[in-house]
Amino acid sequence: MRARSLVPGSPALQDHPKNVYLPQSAVLEPLNAWIGELFNRRNRDRTVAALVASQDNPEARPRAHETAKQRLADAEARLRRFQAAIASGVDPAALVEAINQAQAQRAAARAELEGMPAPNALTDAEIYAMIDSIGDVGQALNSADATTLHELYEALRLELIYAAEARTVDVTIRPTGRGSTRVRGGTCTLTTRLALPGAA
Repeated sequence: MRARSLVPGSPALQDHPKNVYLPQSAVLEPLNAWIGELFNRRNRDRTVAALVASQDNPEARPRAHETAKQRLADAEARLRRFQAAIASGVDPAALVEAINQAQAQRAAARAELEGMPAPNALTDAEIYAMIDSIGDVGQALNSADATTLHELYEALRLELIYAAEARTVDVTIRPTGRGSTRVRGGTCTLTTRLALPGAA
């Protein structure tokens, strides 16, 4: 990475070297070893379980999301009815308690929805299908063919962040499979930190 690629005035520029050289070979061996362990047959079930868990209770979340949406819709419908009643001549004082209650329910439902991830979690079966669509990970890693590795990393949505002083790489994968296998936009994530050769 060149320092000129950072935002001008960024605090990171104060201590950032002008150039950081990281040989590809230093990263590929530990990276591929980690990926290989994740997706080998012995660890596959454990990896799927970790990906499912990374979505924060995917079985309950869609139901909770729909319930909160329904409560919000009900509260807003009641408020519209109260407004219509007042417009037709009903004394607003007679509806104060009911309006306050509906407004409180609306606020609670909105707060719940805003703090809740989107209901697009993947099931374990869908994650198994995604992994199957990626193909033989072990073979891709062992062949070390640049094109095959590129396709694998793309299917895993691989992201790397290098810490030059510590000589570590933070790795994130968000498997999506290939082609149309990305189901319902679901996202699950695994991360690790790799220590590179020469790290303290």
